Amino acid sequence: MATRKAQTFAKRARELAVKERRELKRARKAEAAAARAAAKDAPTDDAAADGAAEPEAPAAPDPPA
Repeated sequence: MATRKAQTFAKRARELAVKERRELKRARKAEAAAARAAAKDAPTDDAAADGAAEPEAPAAPDPPA
């Protein structure tokens, strides 16, 4: 019966850890790209970005002549 070497298990664990880190990095990059794309498409006006329109100031009455 063949014995299993601890070195083989350690190598496999390292490979899995590297693979997981790469996947997480890809996911973070994709999320950042999506955020940049959303920011690019969003209006640059601060009031429009908040979704609230600025209330208009009431018109001043004409001064008496």
